[in-house]
Amino acid sequence: MRALITGASSGMGKDIAINLSNMGYEVILVARNQNDLKKVANICGAKAEIYKADLSKMDECKKLFNKYKDIDVLVNNAGFGVFGEFTYSNLDKELNMIDLNVKSVLLLSKLYLKQMIKKDSGIILNVASTAAFLPGPLMSTYYSTKSFVYSLTMAIYEELRRIKSNVKISCLCPGPVDTNFNKVANVSFAFKGLSSSYVAKYAISKMLKGKLIIIPGFTNKLLRLACKVAPIKLLLKVDYNIQRRKER
Repeated sequence: MRALITGASSGMGKDIAINLSNMGYEVILVARNQNDLKKVANICGAKAEIYKADLSKMDECKKLFNKYKDIDVLVNNAGFGVFGEFTYSNLDKELNMIDLNVKSVLLLSKLYLKQMIKKDSGIILNVASTAAFLPGPLMSTYYSTKSFVYSLTMAIYEELRRIKSNVKISCLCPGPVDTNFNKVANVSFAFKGLSSSYVAKYAISKMLKGKLIIIPGFTNKLLRLACKVAPIKLLLKVDYNIQRRKER
């Protein structure tokens, strides 16, 4: 069994890779930082391969697929956030974020899904966020990218169900997690995050059972419920105040 994990050099990607390796999977670790990938590969052992790539570039996504076409599990984890008011946030960073958070997930999901449908087996885990459940003032573009991943995953799930495919697809929606995300986005979480190790183990367990939406943590489950029932303008006010507390 082979699993390909993007964003595997740190955080959840790293912990998902280590856990899958411990379960006997051959793991393909993908990220831009080769030195960090080597460190993760050393933990995973002989069954680990590393592949350096910038997945915000679509040609590099295609090269990755062409090198590793035959996999059993795809984890689309690579991504980052940008903080700031929409009119003042860095446009180039946001466009790069869309390339990585959205376009790479779409492309890799499409390429690998075709292969998996042919052999009628395989698993795709797309990493979104609780940010997918509502708009996010002060991180508007990041929240929108995660909404895309969430919506895309649900739609693909129904298409697979309609053709009675044995391929599974899941969407992981964690809230705050103690990873390198904060440093990249230049924020600090307003609430204590779950450990990356816990989220990784929880996600793998639910993914293997074919659960569509995976939400670790009781607080995050309550958040999803609140997003369904509370007035949108109230949610926006609350979320703005929470976001403002993140600012460094």
